[in-house]
Amino acid sequence: MSNSLATVTTVVLRQAIAIKEKIEALKTELAALLGAGPASATAEAAPAKKRAMSAAARRRIAAAQRARWAKQRAATISSVEPPKPKRELSAAGRAAIIAGAKRRWAKLRASQAAAPKKRKISPEARKRMVAGAKARWAKSKAQQRAAAKA
Repeated sequence: MSNSLATVTTVVLRQAIAIKEKIEALKTELAALLGAGPASATAEAAPAKKRAMSAAARRRIAAAQRARWAKQRAATISSVEPPKPKRELSAAGRAAIIAGAKRRWAKLRASQAAAPKKRKISPEARKRMVAGAKARWAKSKAQQRAAAKA
């Protein structure tokens, strides 16, 4: 059974209100027995007061915070080591690198020159190759046709 507001009747609402009032009466009675009095009613009615701070107290807190920040900044500045200077390449080192690169390129060019050149086919030879391939295909097709007729 679902109790949505659309299905609640006035009779049910009146019963719920009566039960709630009984609960409140029992709470106040219990509080009176324990000696606290009706504290729940007054606590709900009175909003909590905001605590005020004097201007002098705010200044003291701000000064203390500034001192903490200054101390923190001083600790981080002193702990940071200066960056290493950028290394420079000497003229002799640069010359050695250039000489090595030239040796490597010379070796590569020499190996490419020593490699056998790729053969090029003349146009006449290409025509003969194409004609031979066509003849082989024609012969193969003729054999297939003869086999299909038989």
